[in-house]
Amino acid sequence: MHINNLKKYYFINEFNQNHLINLNKNISFIWRNKDKETPIDTLIKLRNFCKKNRRNFYLSNNLKLARKIGANGIYISSYNKDLNFKLARLEKNFKILGSAHNFKEIKIKELQNVQEIFISPLFKDKNNKELNIFKYLKLKDFTSMKDISLGGINNNNIKKLSMINPFGFAAISLFE
Repeated sequence: MHINNLKKYYFINEFNQNHLINLNKNISFIWRNKDKETPIDTLIKLRNFCKKNRRNFYLSNNLKLARKIGANGIYISSYNKDLNFKLARLEKNFKILGSAHNFKEIKIKELQNVQEIFISPLFKDKNNKELNIFKYLKLKDFTSMKDISLGGINNNNIKKLSMINPFGFAAISLFE
């Protein structure tokens, strides 16, 4: 397994075109702004940037807005247990991504029709929590969804991803 062959996701909360344009073209963006409401014109600029540069753009936890602005899909965080996302998968080329930390959350994401599951935190995060590789593999084997590694991935530990052979990975600090 080579890191370049993995699907890559970058969680962002601001649109800085100068930074994003210099990143690898295979990186998809997930807009996740927990602190404040995002102006719709910022999201439209980001969507246009992604279309122009042939990148995918996902919006976190807001299905109605994701459809309205023409995002490629939605990212459903682990705390979001709403089952109203089931119908979104019926739309052509609209992808549902989701995250989970345990078996119960994985089952909820399956009910939400998630196609790719972000299993986290793989490595130690800011709260000093981690699944570790063995727990990650147990969770991965528990579902048929494509697995995306999330949590604490940086330049020092990215090579360890080869031990779990994920479908992809997501990060913040690695791409900053």
